[in-house]
Amino acid sequence: MQLCEFLPSAPNLLWDWSRQIGVNRAICKGAPELTGLKPPWDRDSLATIHRRFAEHQIQLIGLEGDEFDMSRIKLGLSGRDDDLERYCRMLGNMGELGIGLLCYNFMAQIGWARSGGEFPARGGAVATGFRLTDMPATTAQGEVPAERIWENYQYFIRAVMPAAKRAGVRMALHPDDPPLPSLCGIGRIFNSPQAFERAMAIEPCESHAITFCQANFKLMGIDLVQWIRVFGQRGQIAFVHVRDVRGTAENFVETFHDEGPTDMVEMFRAYRDAGFDGLLRCDHVPTMSGEGQEGSEGSGGGEWREGGFVPGYGNLGRLFAIGYFKGILDALGVSYQ
Repeated sequence: MQLCEFLPSAPNLLWDWSRQIGVNRAICKGAPELTGLKPPWDRDSLATIHRRFAEHQIQLIGLEGDEFDMSRIKLGLSGRDDDLERYCRMLGNMGELGIGLLCYNFMAQIGWARSGGEFPARGGAVATGFRLTDMPATTAQGEVPAERIWENYQYFIRAVMPAAKRAGVRMALHPDDPPLPSLCGIGRIFNSPQAFERAMAIEPCESHAITFCQANFKLMGIDLVQWIRVFGQRGQIAFVHVRDVRGTAENFVETFHDEGPTDMVEMFRAYRDAGFDGLLRCDHVPTMSGEGQEGSEGSGGGEWREGGFVPGYGNLGRLFAIGYFKGILDALGVSYQ
């Protein structure tokens, strides 16, 4: 397996800490609101980010998230064909620069949703959580049925998958977070294993793959080991996000990796037995003492926003998680890089 970390587009302390704990592969979000550059469909912008990592002996191995405004694509609005052309250009740039993974989602209007980041966690840490009752009934977009989102997804994937194949990029589909039938009136379609099977059948090829975000699949109420086996043996898992939660899709709190209800040793054993040998990173972690405070050096990581710290993306919990993962892999005799 290949351990990687979600890093910002410019050097910070987490870059140093990642190298020091032996993680030399990076996933990055190249959206302009985070980088100050043009979106990655501009080759010079993506090449700049790629070069920064290379100069610090870190391999930029993938991009993650919406790299520019995807609203017209996901909602099927006028102008989406122009955006799809830009998306294909981005895939071509990725291929030229040797960036072989794109973790993407198809959550329209609302991305990963949380009620807040101050839910009590172990030892005085705080964690992100979600309560459906905290969410508004609708957004300004109004009601959007799930089947329309499906139609837009099919249009999207048929438009971009040829470019992904030409570029040698694996597009790894992330589940809806949380995996609900709808959120604020907007249909959510990637909330079950069967939905992923339906998606993969649209354009079955190596470039069309899955991000197995463990906690979101857990919130679907499924047998995780069974579906790791199914998707893994088909070679469809390109990327794994490891995190844990207590609760249900309607009401949950995120946990430290070693204290949640999921047997992490069993999960890593399942990935090994299913033949998964791809990229793996820790996902959201509780915020530990001193993180997220004004002037707290090194806070932020991959999801730093101008003007504030984003809960779930502190550094200390992520460093702890990587050590925990390495311990499990060593105990199972699984080789990793």
